[in-house]
Amino acid sequence: MERGKLGLIVNPVAGLGGSVGLKGTDHVAAEALRRGAVPQAERRAADALARLLPLREQITVYTGRGPLGENAARSLGFTCVCAEEIGCAATDGETTAALGAWIQAQGADLTLFAGGDGTARDVCRTAGPSGVFLGIPAGVKIHSPVYARSPRAAGELAALWLTGKVTRTKEEEVLDIDEELYRQEQIAPRLYGYLPIPLQKQYTQNRKCASPPDEAASMAAIGCRIADDMEPGVFYLVGAGTTTRAVMEQLGLPNTLIGVDLVKNGQLVGSDLYGQQILDLIRGHPAKLVLTVTGGQGFLFGRGNQQLTPAVLRAVGRENLIIAATREKLFRLRGQPLLADTGDAALDAALSGYCRVLTGYADSVVCRIAPG
Repeated sequence: MERGKLGLIVNPVAGLGGSVGLKGTDHVAAEALRRGAVPQAERRAADALARLLPLREQITVYTGRGPLGENAARSLGFTCVCAEEIGCAATDGETTAALGAWIQAQGADLTLFAGGDGTARDVCRTAGPSGVFLGIPAGVKIHSPVYARSPRAAGELAALWLTGKVTRTKEEEVLDIDEELYRQEQIAPRLYGYLPIPLQKQYTQNRKCASPPDEAASMAAIGCRIADDMEPGVFYLVGAGTTTRAVMEQLGLPNTLIGVDLVKNGQLVGSDLYGQQILDLIRGHPAKLVLTVTGGQGFLFGRGNQQLTPAVLRAVGRENLIIAATREKLFRLRGQPLLADTGDAALDAALSGYCRVLTGYADSVVCRIAPG
């Protein structure tokens, strides 16, 4: 019996900038490491491959050397064929594109790639006409619907495809934004092409959607309610998004649209904070976290707010989450649960369950949180 061919591409620096407040990794990987960022892409690729362990003797992984995929695959005992002519020291887009082209030339049945929107863009550049692809989310910004909801979901869908239980594909958009503009809070996704992915919607994420202007009144009401309810002596972390921005507007405070701010007694304590900075400020004090849902995708954690590290979330506690979203935003999820993809499976499970979501000044609905 001929062994199946699985392509694997890992962008080892993907996601480095998220937990340390850099809102991306393009051109800032060294700074992210200086701030204490810990690489996650290889681990998330291995999390996906773990779902393929029952097929380990039936597939060969075609990948790059070392951190480009070989490390993750061999750590789980998979048979690998590596692109020896492609260096493993560079982590730029040219390396990703070259590895993608090599994998397609080997006739891969499916190519998994771990990264963010920039990685998907580089894979798309050299995608062959007959290739099938699926992203393992490991980046900071992931607007593109070519990604699975989580590494676990990527592995499960890959297994279905490789065993013939899923046979249809759908071309999905590859989107990316300019990270320099993103850091200046200018968000304008651009279409770079399409990639065919296995068609099984419960495993893949939707395209990210911004809140439309006609929801401004609802967001203002939510912001007013949260500001009115703030307790003296309590630290309030205000997460990223236009819905949470309304809280800062009600308080008359400057806001970091794509960052995390800290408020106490109506005063700004810190702006654009991340991981350890947050922990140092709230340690020993009561704290609550105000956050919203990623439009179109439903993520509470793991998309664009990696500053809220597992350590921060454990320090705050599930009982101190204040979740806000307009009814329109929740309606567009069409019954999908809110998603947690923190990179910590035990924490994702602990965050799961039913929660109350504030949708107006005196309105709320009950939603379910599930692991991504």
